[in-house]
Amino acid sequence: MRVAIIENTGYSDPGQVGVALAEAGATIEVIRAYAGEPLPASVDAHDGLVVLGGEQNARDDEKHPYLPVLAALMREYADAGKAVLGICLGSQILARAYGGENLIGAAPEFGWRSISPTSEGKDDPVISAAEQSGGDFLSFQWHDDTFTLPPGAVHLAGNGVAANQAFRVGRAAYGMQFHFEANRSVVAEWNRLFPELVERKEPGWLARHPQYAETQGAAAEAAGLAIARAWVSRI
Repeated sequence: MRVAIIENTGYSDPGQVGVALAEAGATIEVIRAYAGEPLPASVDAHDGLVVLGGEQNARDDEKHPYLPVLAALMREYADAGKAVLGICLGSQILARAYGGENLIGAAPEFGWRSISPTSEGKDDPVISAAEQSGGDFLSFQWHDDTFTLPPGAVHLAGNGVAANQAFRVGRAAYGMQFHFEANRSVVAEWNRLFPELVERKEPGWLARHPQYAETQGAAAEAAGLAIARAWVSRI
C-alpha cells in the first residue's frame, strides 16, 4: 500500500491518519508542496492520497500556484476510484476540484466541537465509525473558511458553524473540514508552536486546555482514530 501525504504548511502532522497507515503497513511518501516539492505526476504512483491542512485559503493561487494543480490531482485520483482524504484545507481544495464554492472567512471555528452526521453519514463506512451516543461526535476545529457542497457529492456531516463538515465524492474521496487527525499530542504541539494565534482565536484557551484535553480531547481522539482506520480500509 503506497500513500502520498501532501503538506501545505511547515508544521504538519498526520496524527491519527499516520497511526492508522502504520498499522496497515503502508509505505508513505511525504511531499512538501508548500516548499515547492513536485506533486505526483501520475495516479499510478500511489494507492491513496492525503492532503493536510494549512494557513492559506483554497483559492490563494497567487501565493501558492500549486493549488489548482493539487485540486486537479485530487480529482484525478478520485475519478480513478482511489482513496482520497482532504483534511481542513485539503477538504476545501477537494470541494474546489469538484465545483464547490470556497467561502473565505465565512466560518471561524476553534477547539473541540461537536459534529453531527447526516442520514447519509450514518450509513457511510467512514463517518459512521465515529458515531457515539446520539450519533454526534467530537473533533478538533481550526479554520476560518468553508465551502458549498460540490455538485453530486454526498453530504456526510455538519454543525452549527459549517453546514458542510464532511462529504464524499464517488467511492472513497472524502473531504473533512474538522481535524479528526489531531490527537491530543498534536493539539498540544499546536499550542506550543502558535500560542499567540491560539489566544487570538479563543482567548483563555491555553489556560483551559488541560481540562478540555482530559474530557473533550479524549473522546475526540477515539473518534478520530476510528475515522482514520475506516478511511485507510478504503484504500
